[in-house]
Amino acid sequence: MPENTIIWSIAIPLLGSIGILLTGKIANLRETITLITAVTTFLVVGSLTPTVLDGARPSITLFEFLPGLKITFTVEPLGMLFGLIGSGLWIVNSIYSIGYMRGNNENNQTRFYFFFAIAIASVLGIAFAGNMLTLFISYEILTLCTFPLVTHSGKPEAVKSGRTYLGILLGTSVGLQLLAIVWTWHATGTLDFRAGGILDGKVSGAAVSILLFLYMYGIGKAALMPVHRWLPAAMVAPTPVSALLHAVAVVKAGVFTVVKVIVYIFGFEFLSESLTTNWLVYVAGFTILAASIVALRQDNLKRRLAYSTISQLSYVIMATAILAPLSVMGAVIHIAAHAVGKITLFFAAGSIYTATHKTEVSQLNGIGRKMPWTMGAFAIASLSMIGVPPTAGFLSKWYMLMGALSVEHYFAIGVMIISTLLNTGYFIPIIFNAFFKESDHKDGHDDNHGEAPLPIVIALTATATGTVLLFFFAGIPLELANQVIGK
Repeated sequence: MPENTIIWSIAIPLLGSIGILLTGKIANLRETITLITAVTTFLVVGSLTPTVLDGARPSITLFEFLPGLKITFTVEPLGMLFGLIGSGLWIVNSIYSIGYMRGNNENNQTRFYFFFAIAIASVLGIAFAGNMLTLFISYEILTLCTFPLVTHSGKPEAVKSGRTYLGILLGTSVGLQLLAIVWTWHATGTLDFRAGGILDGKVSGAAVSILLFLYMYGIGKAALMPVHRWLPAAMVAPTPVSALLHAVAVVKAGVFTVVKVIVYIFGFEFLSESLTTNWLVYVAGFTILAASIVALRQDNLKRRLAYSTISQLSYVIMATAILAPLSVMGAVIHIAAHAVGKITLFFAAGSIYTATHKTEVSQLNGIGRKMPWTMGAFAIASLSMIGVPPTAGFLSKWYMLMGALSVEHYFAIGVMIISTLLNTGYFIPIIFNAFFKESDHKDGHDDNHGEAPLPIVIALTATATGTVLLFFFAGIPLELANQVIGK
């Protein structure tokens, strides 16, 4: 039964985490369990896809605290897509992690794999949440279980960054999002996600804008400025964690929740009539451009990628806030396109570090000749971030742009054009210098190296290939996106 499948999809990573702890002293067995758990989770999640595509919305309620306050899991199109992304990328991230953690002789590897599995379980809890209460609980668990991953090294810098990470994410969710949830329940008597929203006729006037503000800034994982600082702070974590934060779990949980709230709590028609999302379009547009400009100035590769992520996340927010069906479709597809592209970029950054211990953009001249697989994958993912065909990023940006054009939102159109030029400015020089410049040998690093360990190269090649395949075989994401907008 699909209802039981929902429970199993969340339970399997939790059971796998126990297996990881029990086999922690036997590295090969521990990592085998990690891979088996990841593959099994993806297969179980994937088995729900035909049911959802056929129009069914399997649901199961575990228990009810008070009338209207239930722990319920329901699989709808947006959650289905997020579940496929999270469980699918866990497989390649696990392969990558084996190469990275061993290649860099990282400490506490059992703890790393354990909390990673818990994080994936919480991601699936978010993806399949049937109401705002269930989503909030899963959202908070994700914050708490990724904290040990951010502070993995235990160094003072990591602990300090971990405090920033925890402080901002918990502060926004408890201080703002929880308040919005309580307000919603008080006004409507329910927190269920429903097509068309639940607030129409329950909240009006300035209260709609205030409630929207509480939700948008309460969802700190979406990294709207100025609550974005946790994201670059988290760059002290090992690269597989950065990939988890930026592609698989944390930031995707943020923008997923933003879309979910706008579509299923507020509703398109209600927001359109209330005229309350214009401010959100401008704040997201500012975040896109400001983060892109900051990214241009970053020499540290992971920090450049972090600010790129902040910018790309706000594409999803801005496109959703436009409230045009095509732009919302683009936002939904961009969640998938950015996930596959950005995880490839972080994989490449970790590959470079593992093979060369280089961390700065200025150190990468000529590295493409030594590491063609890594930098080739980096190039493909960069083109996707810019929005060049045939990559998934072109597909999502095309729909977002068409949506903005359909409602003549010229600010959003201008932001997309300018930000695309800025994306080009901070990605293309890296690729050009890597393949067409000579190494200057002045950075104190040994240039007598090749590619990183094989698991790393396999993982980044797979995700780079996925970035292209998603362009040519976008049927399932497009159909799920269509269902989100009610078509």
